[in-house]
Amino acid sequence: MKKIVVIDGQGGKLGRLVIEQLKAASFSSTCEIIAIGTNSIATATMLKAGADNGATGENPVIVNCRDADIIVGPIGIIATDALYGEVTAAMAVAVGSSSAHKVLMPVSRCRISIVGALPVPTAELVDMAVKQVLKRLGE
Repeated sequence: MKKIVVIDGQGGKLGRLVIEQLKAASFSSTCEIIAIGTNSIATATMLKAGADNGATGENPVIVNCRDADIIVGPIGIIATDALYGEVTAAMAVAVGSSSAHKVLMPVSRCRISIVGALPVPTAELVDMAVKQVLKRLGE
């Protein structure tokens, strides 16, 4: 069974959208989707979307990134103090050093600009991210 870790902060909207689409996909029965919120509101939002399990905070990020197959979230999860300070240095290191395939979405709240990346509506970003995850699962 593949382990997909979805990490989000703030209100968890991005993570919620990702989880809803992943759960609707045909691969959802062969995957465990873990929602990790940088705060309890984000975690609750992602659990309501159908995540199989969820936890909040720094240590769950560290522990779950160790054996994740795929990590999905805003690009800020690899940058200390991103998401308005919700991402700690230990979280960023855990995500960045994980051997998991990372599907990261450039969103403005992370305060990171990616040269060459065009501004895309959130729904479109999520669609592209989910397609990348499903492609990885099909390999």
